[in-house]
Amino acid sequence: MLNLTYTYRLKLTQQQSQTYEAWLETSRRVWNFALAQRKDWYSSRSCRIDACSRFREYIIPAGAPRPTFASQCKALTQARKTNPDLNAAHSQMLQQVLRRLEKAFIGMWETGRGFPRFKKQGRMRSLLFPQLGINPYLGNQIKLPGIGWVKMHLSRPLPDGFAVKQAQVVKQASGWYVMLTLQADIQIPDVMPHGQAVGIDLGLKSFLATSTGEQVVRPRFFVDLQRKLRLLQQRASHKVKGSNNWRKAIALVARLHEQIHDTRKDFHFKLAHQLCNQVGIIFAEDLNFKAWAKGMFSKHTLDAGEEAFLSILEWVSKKRGVYFALVNPNGTSQICPNCNHHTGKKDLSERVHHCGECGYTTDRDVAAAQVVMQRGLAAVGHTVKMLGEGLSTSSLLTQESPRL
Repeated sequence: MLNLTYTYRLKLTQQQSQTYEAWLETSRRVWNFALAQRKDWYSSRSCRIDACSRFREYIIPAGAPRPTFASQCKALTQARKTNPDLNAAHSQMLQQVLRRLEKAFIGMWETGRGFPRFKKQGRMRSLLFPQLGINPYLGNQIKLPGIGWVKMHLSRPLPDGFAVKQAQVVKQASGWYVMLTLQADIQIPDVMPHGQAVGIDLGLKSFLATSTGEQVVRPRFFVDLQRKLRLLQQRASHKVKGSNNWRKAIALVARLHEQIHDTRKDFHFKLAHQLCNQVGIIFAEDLNFKAWAKGMFSKHTLDAGEEAFLSILEWVSKKRGVYFALVNPNGTSQICPNCNHHTGKKDLSERVHHCGECGYTTDRDVAAAQVVMQRGLAAVGHTVKMLGEGLSTSSLLTQESPRL
């Protein structure tokens, strides 16, 4: 099965927008109520039976089962019979809110994420509809639950042979969008190593350096607009909270954040396509970006978005038929790519690689990218020999890749 997600901007009328605004508020209340039930159940069992708190203790019977997705769905069905707001909203959409809460708890148990938090007003921004019925779209219109046919900006046509499995309506600062999940019974074979190779090294002085010597300057998406963002936030803080002027000021702040996000994402996609244009193999370092985000350059690391770029690069490589792999990042800046001599640890201020053994001199990031390419080719060398192109690991190591 092949799944694709296409995003289109919706052109909702005022009445349609008000309907989905009310559904977002209902979803938020369902989330908070279900989360409060689970939190109270855990709090009632947070201490020993002989060491209860003197100030507050939740009294829930010992035989009461833990709230789960199934039990809360049954309670939601009963509540819809007496609550007009719940009855007006789409039933499957409300069930998806409970499913997201269940996934949040599973993520907390299995991956060490934090405890799910309550959502204040305006924090619920998406509605998920798992079923749309037969033929849900016609031309540039789509039929959504609760509001009927809606016009959308068809920025690209829907591919033939794909069925719309679900739709997620998202409210952003610039308007309403729909994310259509498309599915087709197609098996895509894995991309095998072929053609010429390039290694990349991600950094902060330059966003990216390649093994061919090219360096991409790091754009400052957030830093360049930080002064404007600070000014808009100061203006919003001077308004009366809850007033119309306050809402307008908050909308300007949100729109600027969305502009920063869209600019960064556009840069990542364009650079990923540029890398995939003339090469068949791309290697990158398997870095711990969470540790980067906690260091002294945390703001610049998050501004560059290297982890998001690698995810986009992996997707674009698969779509363009380019082999992509991650390699071990340990010591890539401490090894000479020309003679494999260990040059020792370098200071961050030392930007030039100079090998005292063979005299090879180049930029520090370029040398690290060349080591990344050599490690990647060494890992897939046996696969390259099976392609029938007459290429071996040694020939790939010595051949010159095209300049990007």
